[in-house]
Amino acid sequence: MIRMMFACLLVCAAVPFAPRPAASDESFPFGSDLMLDAEPMRGSKRVPIIEIEENGSATIDLWCSSAHADAIVGDDSITIVPGPPQESAACTSERADSDQSLLAALALVTKWRRQGEVIELTGPTTLRFRLMTN
Repeated sequence: MIRMMFACLLVCAAVPFAPRPAASDESFPFGSDLMLDAEPMRGSKRVPIIEIEENGSATIDLWCSSAHADAIVGDDSITIVPGPPQESAACTSERADSDQSLLAALALVTKWRRQGEVIELTGPTTLRFRLMTN
């Protein structure tokens, strides 16, 4: 009986020092640049990037312009309310249309999921972003 109590005491004393699983890196990467998983448009090297801060402010660098947005991020939900894009004088109509399409798609996302370096924003359209780690 004493041996059993001693064994229980040892186990209880060791539990706080037992190794714990590593923290999951599946959390939302606030404050990090997320690059759209897409090829640059013809004649450009630019690819859209979004950055969402913990306070909900977001910046979106589009194909040729930029926009500010408000974002609410939950455990697996997300709402993005983009503001109007800042016009760029060097923007072609093709890039301006692509900017508007991307802003519209971002406004309709409702869920997010992270798998390592890939963050997917889903709604009617799934947008895949890659965490920039440079």
